[in-house]
Amino acid sequence: GLVEKAAGGSLFLDESGEISESSQVKLLRFLEEREYYPLGSDQVNHSDARVIVATHRDLEQQHQKGLFRTDLFYRLRTHRIQVPPLRERKDDIPALLDFFLGQAAAEFKKEKPRCPDELIPLLSEYAFPGNVRELRALAFYAMSHQQGASLSMAFFPKKIGVVTPSAA
Repeated sequence: GLVEKAAGGSLFLDESGEISESSQVKLLRFLEEREYYPLGSDQVNHSDARVIVATHRDLEQQHQKGLFRTDLFYRLRTHRIQVPPLRERKDDIPALLDFFLGQAAAEFKKEKPRCPDELIPLLSEYAFPGNVRELRALAFYAMSHQQGASLSMAFFPKKIGVVTPSAA
């Protein structure tokens, strides 16, 4: 169903480093031949969808260990973009936080609050093991508890495991 919906557009497959060997075969066939079988059908369909895959795994290492098919590995390496983890691009934190707060405010039907001046420096000291998804979760958590025009700093230090002078 998702492949059919993506016709004329893009199909994003997240965590491609986690897919089973049988799914790797199907993905390779789709990439090479643009063919797929809808679930429960023996009728082949064609798609013109552009495929974008992402993974946090090192596919080269997976390939070397025999956990990722050679033909699919090289097929996916044709156009590679490596996005560094958030901990290596701290300058992105303000824009991402603003974006996620906007999303959360819309979802919770609230006004987007102003960020306190001390929030970005606090978040910039954090390693974000959960990467951008963790920052998004923090923004949504903050908005779910938000009351007022300025974002509360009350829970951030505790959520990221930072002891602030006022909390010590």
